[in-house]
Amino acid sequence: MSNRQRVASALALTAVIAIPAMAQTIDAGRGSVPLTVPMGYDADVPIPLIVSLHGYSSSGERHDSRWGIGALADRYGFLTISPDGTREAEGDRNPYWNASSACCNFEGTDTDDSAYLRRMIDQIRASYNVDASRIYVIGHSNGGFMSYRMAYEHSDVVAAIVSLAGANHLEQREPPPNPVHVLQIHGTDDTTIAYRGGEIQSNRYPSALASVNRWAEYNGCD
Repeated sequence: MSNRQRVASALALTAVIAIPAMAQTIDAGRGSVPLTVPMGYDADVPIPLIVSLHGYSSSGERHDSRWGIGALADRYGFLTISPDGTREAEGDRNPYWNASSACCNFEGTDTDDSAYLRRMIDQIRASYNVDASRIYVIGHSNGGFMSYRMAYEHSDVVAAIVSLAGANHLEQREPPPNPVHVLQIHGTDDTTIAYRGGEIQSNRYPSALASVNRWAEYNGCD
């Protein structure tokens, strides 16, 4: 079994379709994506936005069904969107995010998911009263890698990220202009994205601890 097949197999999810209370759509250039708007949304009251990113081979719908984030929008009063990554051109045509050299642009395309997600955030902000201090990106595995990229490239809008079994970029870089809160959740026995770091198709990624330490440095933590 190839590395790509192992990743796809490990991240495969069972879809359970959930109907959000108020479903709107956003089109940032790749077709309409459902946006969950909480019941009782008041345009005069700023509310948080959560952008939720699936893992390699999954989809926004399956990801949200498993995590249940959209189902919590009414209770906690936030906007949330869970878009699909780009589909590969060959094989199983798995959806992916072009997050880092390691994960998961296996076909080597020039897909700019960072710009795509930024356009999506900007469109939502133009249409809804989003609290500028509470824009969050969370992701699983490949989506976790992508959350780190969004934090680095869009620190002017992303307040915090959550990476579940993802990893930061490996190479040394200058800090982004603004601090971004980071929560890394990672199992030490993870055999798909290793807690201690590893490689995918000969491209290395840092450990969970190294990812968090890098951002502690970026954020000026003591």
